[in-house]
This record gives sequence, structure tokens and C-alpha cells, in this order.
Amino acid sequence: MRDEYSIKSNLKLFAMKKTLLFFLGIVCTAGFYSCSKNFVEVDKDTGEALLGRRNDCGCGGPREETNIYDPTCLVSPSAHGQLDTLATGFSFTEGPAVDRHGNIFFTDQPNDKIYKWSVNSKSITTFLTGTGRSNGMAFDKNGFLITCADMHGEIWKIAPNGSHTVLINNYNGKLLNGPNDVWINPKNGGMYITDPIFPRPYWDASDPRNQGWPPTHSEQAPTGKGGYVYYLAPGAHALVRVTTEAMGWDADGWPNGVVGTPDGKKLYVNKWAPDINTAGTWVFDINPNGTLSNMRKFVDMGGDGMSMDEKGNIYISNSYGVTAFNKHGERIFNIPTGGGATNNVFGGQNNKTLFITGPVDMLTSLKMNVEGVEKFGGSGQHH
Repeated sequence: MRDEYSIKSNLKLFAMKKTLLFFLGIVCTAGFYSCSKNFVEVDKDTGEALLGRRNDCGCGGPREETNIYDPTCLVSPSAHGQLDTLATGFSFTEGPAVDRHGNIFFTDQPNDKIYKWSVNSKSITTFLTGTGRSNGMAFDKNGFLITCADMHGEIWKIAPNGSHTVLINNYNGKLLNGPNDVWINPKNGGMYITDPIFPRPYWDASDPRNQGWPPTHSEQAPTGKGGYVYYLAPGAHALVRVTTEAMGWDADGWPNGVVGTPDGKKLYVNKWAPDINTAGTWVFDINPNGTLSNMRKFVDMGGDGMSMDEKGNIYISNSYGVTAFNKHGERIFNIPTGGGATNNVFGGQNNKTLFITGPVDMLTSLKMNVEGVEKFGGSGQHH
């Protein structure tokens, strides 16, 4: 039986090998030495590398040689066009979350650990071992770490001392597939949770979710994968299913990354698929009661985790690294990591560093000119 991270790793490695070979061929012949030189970008519909014209003239003059596509100057000149490698040696990094101080917490799901990168010391330490196999995470306004713990299909609330409580472990009395990612509405503390089915090797043989790959059944659907998005209202003890077939949602898929706007009015959800880069990303309006409406396709590119900057740009992680789209769905940024990416979040001292779990054995970062919006107490956030 194959689990999500091994499936993702193999598929991403295959896709990246093809893409990187293509990238390298173009880079060798084109170069990236000034705003008049060629650049490589990724087609938003197919995920294929395209040769285009670079446009850095408004970014303070010609840039150093780089494979970053950044025509709107999102990247700080101090980054020198390169990713910083913060740590290596992990098995499968995921779930980066930023606390109110700018520290970054991330998971290594195969090893059942959560790590902390310190904004002050720049060092990485183990925050918690035995995490319920936590995946996606986010901090709430009170400093608790909310995690998607898919060992038993639970949402955990972890205190600063590492102790935890289980907020939810079912929908209508049946096991969740395996919560994957979470976004907390800064306006009211309500939580949006994606719940795809990825069979895990650590699920007990008696677990009703236990099955081979590809998955064919779910506790959450009569047939198919039963992949939905759920909402947990502040203080509530039961989930509300907020993506439905009635609105046009196809539940026979893998909803994965989720992020919303700081005004609490829009929610973005993407899907993972074997062809991860064309799995799609959708945007919804958030109703006053937390339900969703007005579902529409945002971009054809799907992926894993997502983040947002202060301009409303959406940063999607997948096998092409991190790609950003503006609020109109226009591609404005790409940084290949050399091995794909599972997730990303803004953090650091000034909230202008993009932290990337990717390649999957690393934590990397990139200095930016824009701030993120997911840090409680950060730009545009509600206290």
C-alpha cells in the first residue's frame, strides 16, 4: 500500500525530472542576465515550461542570473535570485505555519514530528514528537497550533507546552478521510478543513479507511473518494460540510490546499491529482454563517498547500515549486525548487520571507518584497 507522501514524492520526482531537463536546456541557451534576456515560465494551464521575455526593468535594474520568474518584482533584491536552504535531512516536510512572532512550525509526517524554526536564533528544534501524524497546520489567535492529524482522522489543538485536545474526529458520526490542511478565518476564528482520502501505511488493518492505491471508497460517501471541505464554527463541536454536489463540487477527488482572504470573504481550495498541475483551484464566497457559495474555477493549476500575500496573490505549491497568481488568475511568479514543494507560508521577522516545504527533505526560504497575511497580528490581520 502506498501513502500520500510516497505517491506525491514519486510523481513529483518524475514530473520534476522532465521539467528540469527542459528548464536546463532552455537556461543554457537563453540565460537570465537582464530585463532584455529570455526567461522560463510555467504555462498556467498545462504546467509546461515556456520560453518568454523577462521584464525586470522595474525591479531596480537587471537582476543576477536566476531561474525565478518575477515580472512584478515580488522577490526582494537581497535574495539574489536564490532560495535559502534552512535545513535538510527530513523525510517529507509539510504544513508550515507561522505564529504571531514569525516563527515557523512544520511537520515531518513519516516521522510523526513537528519542528520549529526560530525567528531569533534561526535554528530548528523539535517541538513535538507524537503528533497524530499531523499534516497541514495553522495558528489561531490565542497561540494554539491547529493541526490536521490523520492517524485517526482528527483535528488537534496543540498548546505551547505540547499538550493537545481533539477538536473533532468525525462528520455525522463517521470517520473523516484524513484531514489534510486548515485555514482559520481571522475575523471569527472559524476553521476550514480539507479532507481527501490518502490511504496510510500506519492505519490499522481494522480501520475502515484502510485500502490500497488508488482509493476506491470512503466513510464519507456511498461511492468514490468523498473528498469535501468542512467548516468548524467557533465553539462548535460538529463540522458543517461546505462543498456539495449541489453547488457543482466533484467529491471524487482530493481537496488539498486551502487559504482565505484576510477580510474573511473569500476562500480558495485546490485539488491534488496524479496530474497535480492541472487538478484545479477554486474560489468561493464565504457567507456570514461560514458556508460557501458562488463556486468558480480560479485557475486550472492545482497542487498542495497555498498561501497569500498582502496584494491578494495566491502562492500554490506543487511539482513545479511555488507558482503565484494574482487575484485575476494571471500567473505572476514561479520559483522551481529542484524537487517540488508541498506547502508554503510567509513569516519571519518582518513577515516578508516565503518559507517553503520543498524539496520534501528540506525547509527552504525566499526573501520577498511583500508581506503574507496568515500571521495573526501581521499586516491586515484581526486580533
